[in-house]
Amino acid sequence: MKDRTPARPPVLERRRLKRGAREAKAAREQARDRREALRDIANRHLLVNPANLGPNNSYGVPEFVQRGYYVDIPFHCKSCGIAQVWTERQQKWWYESAKGDVWAVAVMCRPCRRRERARRAEARETHLSGLSAKGKVQ
Repeated sequence: MKDRTPARPPVLERRRLKRGAREAKAAREQARDRREALRDIANRHLLVNPANLGPNNSYGVPEFVQRGYYVDIPFHCKSCGIAQVWTERQQKWWYESAKGDVWAVAVMCRPCRRRERARRAEARETHLSGLSAKGKVQ
């Protein structure tokens, strides 16, 4: 009687399996490289958490959300003209903690903002005291 050995899979099937294994290995390496790149970015920058951003009714996506992390943004104060930097940490606080508008950017330095708030508070007090003197406010 003849010895029956199992038939080998066809050549094309073996090649397909090898190609699939190579592609799977390449995909794992790409995923590993993406994770390392994201880890590197996370070590250098603050990452954006889109779930913490305030609601906006826009069809577009801000650049920092698309990028996935914050970067320092230089600007000139509109009041005093001094060059300033809006840091990553300040941006993260503004957008994610204070729920500020995602399209807003810093235009005034901290001392000028404080001065403007004090000016507005004084104007409000003056206005309210004038109204109360006229008897229009209870």
